[in-house]
Amino acid sequence: MRIAAIDLGSNTFHLIIAEKKSAHFEVIFKINKPIKLSEDITKNNTIIPAAFYRGINCLKEFKTILEEYNVDIIKAVATSAVRSASNGEEFVNTVRDLTGIEIEIISGEEEATLIYAGIKASGAIRGKSLIIDIGGGSTEFIFCDKNKAYWKKSFDIGAARLMQKFWNSDPLSDLEKKNLKEHLDNTLKELIEFNKNFGAPHLIGSAGAFETFNEMIYPSSQIEHIKSTDININQYRELSNLLVHSTHKERLQMPNLIPLRVDMIVMACVLTDYIINNLNIQEIKLSTYDLKYGILSQL
Repeated sequence: MRIAAIDLGSNTFHLIIAEKKSAHFEVIFKINKPIKLSEDITKNNTIIPAAFYRGINCLKEFKTILEEYNVDIIKAVATSAVRSASNGEEFVNTVRDLTGIEIEIISGEEEATLIYAGIKASGAIRGKSLIIDIGGGSTEFIFCDKNKAYWKKSFDIGAARLMQKFWNSDPLSDLEKKNLKEHLDNTLKELIEFNKNFGAPHLIGSAGAFETFNEMIYPSSQIEHIKSTDININQYRELSNLLVHSTHKERLQMPNLIPLRVDMIVMACVLTDYIINNLNIQEIKLSTYDLKYGILSQL
């Protein structure tokens, strides 16, 4: 049996196809496309026409691939950009009419549940941990161990959303950093409070920006062959400092920093730094398994 998961993220659309073998699955194809569905979404809370049509064209391409691989079961989910946009339902209906792909708009809590399932499948969780999945529109946090998730929540503080609200300078100005910190202080009170008793020393970053951190720190790492791996926290701090204080032009020249993340990586650093400093995180781990692997594991 062939199964497929489609993750319509706020920045990137992912398709992954696997063959089910007894209790396990083997990935036979995967692709991602930088769609930027959340481009300028904070202005009028809508998916702008250019992003709308990029998304439609991408899913037409995905439909062709699904037919080529004779996929039996397809599960497609949409997250923050579609969830929050006033024309999100219109996007879902248009995709269904043009491709036959049925998209489920999932809540932030459902998104966090799938992320936990994917990361658990990677074997990354060891002891008390905080999972963080930094998307374009939202960021999910899950306090967990290998047995279960104890607390999970999605916040509208994705990298693209933070950029659109707080970033106008190059590089980020001190005032913008101050405003960002105040926003995170107000938004993440509940998370900080929960960890006072939970005490998670481990931070597990779900794919995305954390794959970029790993590839910039360890250029010889072959990310396509990694399920999970450690990221040295001191080396991460050095990289974060470099990225936050660099200009757009300087980041364009940095090895292993893909164009989609050239600016959003700065917001990912600000958010990750905030969590490390306020939760007294001791270790960082990358899981390349994320929401789409959570979908596969549930299928």
